[in-house]
Amino acid sequence: MDTETADMKAIEEVVTTVERAQRAKDVEGFLALFHPGALWTTGHGKVLIGFDAIAEFTRAALPAASWDGEITYEAVHTQFLRPDVAAVKVRQVYHSPEGETEGAPLYVMTKQGDGRWLLHACQNTEVRVD
Repeated sequence: MDTETADMKAIEEVVTTVERAQRAKDVEGFLALFHPGALWTTGHGKVLIGFDAIAEFTRAALPAASWDGEITYEAVHTQFLRPDVAAVKVRQVYHSPEGETEGAPLYVMTKQGDGRWLLHACQNTEVRVD
């Protein structure tokens, strides 16, 4: 397997782990995906700068989150900006008895020295159907 293919698989696994952690409300599993200097903007526009701010928010919000149904995440487009930096467009769908709602996160991920890909700069955006 060539390096780019291996990196694509590793990036897709991060997105899969985000889904798994969200479904399970696994705070520590979710936080393990972040670079220490990460920037995260929530779907409601809250800007969190640095791991400590992301961790504080996640530890309060994720366990208290409630939804009827399930959530899915899919990496729909990955563009390598450099061999160690990728922009990943994600399709996030909340499936509920009332219907589906969608988010369109953008994850900028960086490859670490040990080969792991981490979330570094992320923006979640609600998709509105007008």
